[in-house]
Amino acid sequence: MSQISEPVIRKSRGRPKVFDRDDALDKALMLFWAHGYEGTSLADLVSATGAKAPTLYAEFENKEGLFKAAMQRYIERFSAQRNAVLNDVALDVKSAIEAYFRATAACFTECDKPAGCFFICTSSALSAGSEEVARMLEQQHHAQEHALQQFLATRQQQGELPACSNTTTLASFLACVLQGMSVRAREGASREDLEQIVDTQMAIWPALAGYCSVRT
Repeated sequence: MSQISEPVIRKSRGRPKVFDRDDALDKALMLFWAHGYEGTSLADLVSATGAKAPTLYAEFENKEGLFKAAMQRYIERFSAQRNAVLNDVALDVKSAIEAYFRATAACFTECDKPAGCFFICTSSALSAGSEEVARMLEQQHHAQEHALQQFLATRQQQGELPACSNTTTLASFLACVLQGMSVRAREGASREDLEQIVDTQMAIWPALAGYCSVRT
């Protein structure tokens, strides 16, 4: 008696999940922003991105490479938007500075992402073994301040600031205000709290803009 074998039904495998670099970077950015470089482990990154460790290493080489890419992502998504305000020729120097700091207050306190500035938040609690990461962050701190200094120097050349104003010192002061706003936001300050800081800064802006110090 012949036996009729039943056909074997093979389950087809679905297509392998394609690695989404942008999505992975967005998720890695949020992790680093919230917990810092040291406080974010490879296991955290694998869990958040959904990518296996070999995939992340193939794309970014190591954790430091992923952090560097995430930092660039922050620059493109957030820093560049704020800096664009400084390049708006339709705004006078005071209006541009005010718009920049109000945009910063909004950025530092938006509920869908960690509070504060990515550069400032991730600069804290770095060990000696993270020297390269510390150097990258320091460069970004300087870049922020340099962008402000270049803006002020340009407006000074256009006659919107006194010729005797020290734009380097003024940019340094403004950078300190930014750092303070970041710390306050990280501690739980609301957008309204930061807006009050901006209100105070703009109230004394005539004195800041008109202050002449000796250049060194």
